[in-house]
Amino acid sequence: MSTNIQDILADEAESLLSYRCSGIPRERLHVPGPDFVDRIVSQSDRNPRVMRNLQSLFSHGRLGGTGYMSLLPVDQGVEHSAGASFAPNPDFFDPQHIIELAIEGGCNGVASTLGVLGSVARRYAHRIPFIVKLNHNELLSYPNQYDQTLFAQVDQAFDLGAVAVGATVYFGSEESRRQIMEVSEAFARAHELGLVCVLWAYLRNSAFKHEGTDYHTAADLTGQANHLAATIEADIIKQKQALGNGGYTALDFGKTHPKVYDELTSEHPIDLVRYQVANCYMGRVGMINSGGPSGKDDLHQAVRTAVINKRAGGMGLISGRKAFQKPVAEGVKLLNAIQDVYLSDEVTIA
Repeated sequence: MSTNIQDILADEAESLLSYRCSGIPRERLHVPGPDFVDRIVSQSDRNPRVMRNLQSLFSHGRLGGTGYMSLLPVDQGVEHSAGASFAPNPDFFDPQHIIELAIEGGCNGVASTLGVLGSVARRYAHRIPFIVKLNHNELLSYPNQYDQTLFAQVDQAFDLGAVAVGATVYFGSEESRRQIMEVSEAFARAHELGLVCVLWAYLRNSAFKHEGTDYHTAADLTGQANHLAATIEADIIKQKQALGNGGYTALDFGKTHPKVYDELTSEHPIDLVRYQVANCYMGRVGMINSGGPSGKDDLHQAVRTAVINKRAGGMGLISGRKAFQKPVAEGVKLLNAIQDVYLSDEVTIA
């Protein structure tokens, strides 16, 4: 049974489903599609092994063959603690249940830690594409720090049968230059081995919260984070969906241009996310948005995020806590609802 997208969007349905971008029109984008690897990736310097593994991600799950992705990420046990992450559904302390949720939920792939994926690799690596997250922040150290530490090596991901590696850079942080160097080196090695590279391109700096507004999700700042991610040859960029704009101007730092705010974007959420996509080389690098924490309105928020991502020209959604911090049947329903947005002919690119 397909998801009734209009009913879930409720009062926002017309605004989100009928809007047309004019600042950066659809025609300027390299949009996702069944031929994305042939049409776009084949122009790049990626070797045939990377292209094959990227195609295996595109070909798996309910969205197989569409050019869109629905991924299940379960790496939160490292930073947010296993207790905080899995106490709502203790079965997920066992990696087997993580993989089975991704399979039953129809995902293109599953992203998790070296330990999680390595513990069940012989049973599942041939059944669903694995993405090994290489670095993590962890909050057991006291006092807490906010940095990314390598927990795994690229060759370990290759050896356990992964098709891709993932990593986070905290752009804007004091540690970002070191992280960029570490991840760039890791991605170069991953591409040598034929692995797809996924970058969690997150902002982190306390100064980005200014006069009561959090600019960590500003379109201009996250757009630049995407541009930096594409610079180190990420194949897929994971980004928080833009919720505002004007980070550069409010914080009075960095460099920007009036046209970013006057012509290329508006206050409409699809325009804000379109600017994020534009910074991914106009879609040559696929952008997936994250699903965010679990709450009381998960289905609505997940569908809304997916609609905005797809209409803006994005490549999909990566949703973890909204799916695994609830009974399995509800988690599967939520993942399927996200996928229904990308399968729907009624949800077009704005």
